[in-house]
Amino acid sequence: MMTAINGGKLPPWLSIEVKDRDAYLSMLGLLKSSGLHTICIEGDCPNRYECFARGQATFLILGDVCTRNCSYCNVKTGIPGAVDYDEIRRIGTVVRESKIGYAVITSVTRDDLEDGGASVFALAIREVKRAGSRVEVLIPDFRGDENALNKVIDARPDVIAHNIETTRRVFKRVRGRADYSQSLNILSYLSRKRCMVKSGLMLGLGESIDEIKDTLRELREAGVDIVTIGQYLAPGRGRAAVMKYYSAEEFRKIGDYAYSLGFGYVASSPLVRSSYRAEEAFLVAFKRKNGRESFQTG
Repeated sequence: MMTAINGGKLPPWLSIEVKDRDAYLSMLGLLKSSGLHTICIEGDCPNRYECFARGQATFLILGDVCTRNCSYCNVKTGIPGAVDYDEIRRIGTVVRESKIGYAVITSVTRDDLEDGGASVFALAIREVKRAGSRVEVLIPDFRGDENALNKVIDARPDVIAHNIETTRRVFKRVRGRADYSQSLNILSYLSRKRCMVKSGLMLGLGESIDEIKDTLRELREAGVDIVTIGQYLAPGRGRAAVMKYYSAEEFRKIGDYAYSLGFGYVASSPLVRSSYRAEEAFLVAFKRKNGRESFQTG
């Protein structure tokens, strides 16, 4: 359950309508029967009803227990279990059976693994591509290890995303063991390797408009092609408080500013999340970056 400021009601522009409950339940049932996790459920994403109804989901690999404890996140924290390598096969099966044409894969952070789980990401990318789908991955920081990043890059996903999440000042308060400059360096490294690079941030954690603009400039300078900007919604008690609800008009202005910086695609709206309508973002950004619509996945 997403909570509002001081326990009050959410603003009306954050209301969610479930249009196709049967399609939503069908996808939910398939995921549960396959024993797969999604950030849609674990992260309490407000768009899961729409995405599941459209046959889309963001797979969560490496289990559902994170080794970090970011104060805005709903994912469980603690000591993770052993890596379940069979989940890669099961993801491939779901992609084939559901005829998913654009799959998004993310993970919990696994600081307990030598490469942070990068090799498992690579296996998942290759499996999903064999299933006939394009692949976008949303990766953790891998502690800034370039060898780990190269494992993901070498598997040739269509998009590599790494979320900055918030502005530099707020980052120190809500992101625990992560590091803002390290995340920017990761994005810059991915760009230098000629990847299609994506990042995202949440608004409402106490940042100023000037800080938002500074972060967007830094993301663009790092070579980010696609940026998503959405409203932070506290997933429950004990999580970081919502300091402000931005209006749709404020999101529009921030999105316009981001476009003025040269991003290939900007999604800026209250309910936007990093993998929302991810295929659309990829197709538009690819065309703007390469000057053509046709492409081949690796």
